[in-house]
Amino acid sequence: MHFELSEKQRELRDQVVRFAQEQLNEDLVARDHDAAFSTEAWKRCAVFGLQGLPVPEEYGGGGVDPLSVAIALEALGYGCRDNGLLFSLNAHMWSCEMPLVTFGTEEQKRQYLPGLCDGSLIGVQAMSEPGSGSDAFSLSTRAERRGDRYVLNGSKTFITNAPVADLFVVFATTDRARGFAAISVFLVERGSSGLSLGRPLQKMGLRTSPMSEVFLDDCEVPVDNLLGRPGVGMALFNSAIDWERACILAGSVGTMQRQLEESIAYARERTQFGQPIGKFQAVSHRIVDMKMRLETARLLLYRLAWRKGRGRTSPMESALVKLYVSEAFVRSSLDALQIRGGYGYMTEFEVERDVRDAIGSRLYSGTSEIQRNIIAGSLGL
Repeated sequence: MHFELSEKQRELRDQVVRFAQEQLNEDLVARDHDAAFSTEAWKRCAVFGLQGLPVPEEYGGGGVDPLSVAIALEALGYGCRDNGLLFSLNAHMWSCEMPLVTFGTEEQKRQYLPGLCDGSLIGVQAMSEPGSGSDAFSLSTRAERRGDRYVLNGSKTFITNAPVADLFVVFATTDRARGFAAISVFLVERGSSGLSLGRPLQKMGLRTSPMSEVFLDDCEVPVDNLLGRPGVGMALFNSAIDWERACILAGSVGTMQRQLEESIAYARERTQFGQPIGKFQAVSHRIVDMKMRLETARLLLYRLAWRKGRGRTSPMESALVKLYVSEAFVRSSLDALQIRGGYGYMTEFEVERDVRDAIGSRLYSGTSEIQRNIIAGSLGL
């Protein structure tokens, strides 16, 4: 395996870093406090081409290979301090765009993918329900075929991007007794009769990424809006979640790189007891651990993305990346805060926000416990 980035990949990385540093960090402390999603930042990302990175060129995307996508998202995490924006972008790409790319009809792709790439449409996947979290396929939202339409009834919760979304990828069952075999997926447009949203949900972290409940009350959907064939829900979800687990924390690797560099600089500049605090092992060893986590996380991410581009991945590999990077992100964020002491605890220094944002990475896209179950099962345990 070749470890050097190509000239094109290095150029992409540098361009993303410059773009993110210059255009995506405005008023972030205030926006985090107010839980405000930046529509302007979203549009800027679309103009740059971020939303379309994994989408084929014929549908308005960049047609970028998985490794280059991971490199771009890592660079985005390095340059952009808005983890909520990164989270919304990832939810849009992996839970809405890629299911369309993989399972959509030609008509569906041409109808929705160009808008999802150019920023005029925001996508969301509506899977989680109040009674089904980790047990995702025990959902109760119902779909009933009536002539040339499906009628959906049920509710969804913890739906990222829902307050600003234009297109909902909704999972529903036609027969609960048949379990996952009866789950189908529907494309529901904002403004559809019977579709409504709950109030925005307030979160510990990732506050600039909007989230709410979604309600379906006799929501009518044309048969043509069925995504994939009837009963394909489990296969579609597994395909989407594999992309998500593989790539959603690529930006966190970039954030960990920035945390490391800033912690080293702080440890050199801050003096206590007559010397820089980096001379104390209690500080220097934390920084060494941050470096070790970063390099391991990057290797796992790049290997998976490289293999994904060759169609050679497994659910275990995606689970390994999701588990390791999420746990490493939490620990390194805590270390970055501890190194700064009281200053790290202050909102204005923008370190405590990373801790709050990182905690969520152990929960979304399958908890760390679920990832361990997947890995253990792959090992025959």
